[in-house]
Amino acid sequence: MSKTADPLVLDFVEWVSREPRAYAEVIATWKTSCPRLTIWEDAADRGYVARETRPGVGLVIAVTEGGERLLRTNGRR
Repeated sequence: MSKTADPLVLDFVEWVSREPRAYAEVIATWKTSCPRLTIWEDAADRGYVARETRPGVGLVIAVTEGGERLLRTNGRR
């Protein structure tokens, strides 16, 4: 992993950190027609966010400890 964070990944992780987001909301909000711009998938691959199933809510995307660390390291927390 590089020493500098990708600004869009950082923005995405910060957005999710405000509250776990429903999977459908993530797809709708961060969709793109560009196959090279896969922000939320990049964040998941890097371990900053994870898919979780929550009772009564369903599938959500939530920030991991690694994502929290990324935010702190970059002055976002």
